[in-house]
Amino acid sequence: MGGVWERQIQTVKRVLASLLLQNSSQLDDETLRTFITEVENVVNSRPLTIDPMSQSDSPEPLTPNHILTMKKRPLLSPGGVFQKTDLYLKKRWRRVQYLTDQFWTRWRKEFLQTLQVIKKWQGRQQNLDVGDVVLIHDDNAPRNQWKLGRVSVTYPSEDGIIRGVKLTVAEGDRDKQGKRTKIPSVLERPIHKLVLLVENDDSRTGSQTSP
Repeated sequence: MGGVWERQIQTVKRVLASLLLQNSSQLDDETLRTFITEVENVVNSRPLTIDPMSQSDSPEPLTPNHILTMKKRPLLSPGGVFQKTDLYLKKRWRRVQYLTDQFWTRWRKEFLQTLQVIKKWQGRQQNLDVGDVVLIHDDNAPRNQWKLGRVSVTYPSEDGIIRGVKLTVAEGDRDKQGKRTKIPSVLERPIHKLVLLVENDDSRTGSQTSP
């Protein structure tokens, strides 16, 4: 009944309403249209599929932008740091980029919450397991960059609960065919910085649970 995209629209409208309420006086018709186009690009940069992240030659995850633009490499956001003072400069493009960065930061948090099932901790929840594909929550990640990883090692505590994992993370550099040109890197992260996207069903038998 359209619930999937209606929830997506709701998260966008909430963030946009807040930003425009505070900063609408800094935008004219042209900059507003540009800002909405940048917002569209942000929302359509989210990954739709999960490919084998442990293989360096696997293609990047499919996003709505790949389908809409028919390009293997959608345009990246402008480099540089945009601050609140940019809202009052004559360079309107800097106003747009600052507001787009604000939208990215706020909307990403809303979107990540829709991917996680949040329950009151009255029972036990499933641990992360080797082979699970996760989205890495990084507050300093560049705009439109979604870093994915696959759990390679889990670190259980004394009570058997997994609170930290080692991840195999694919690098973003790709060739003209969309294949990765570098071998995956390895990171260690606490589980509260990860969002489970795809479970590895093969290793779920007999796995432990977490509160």
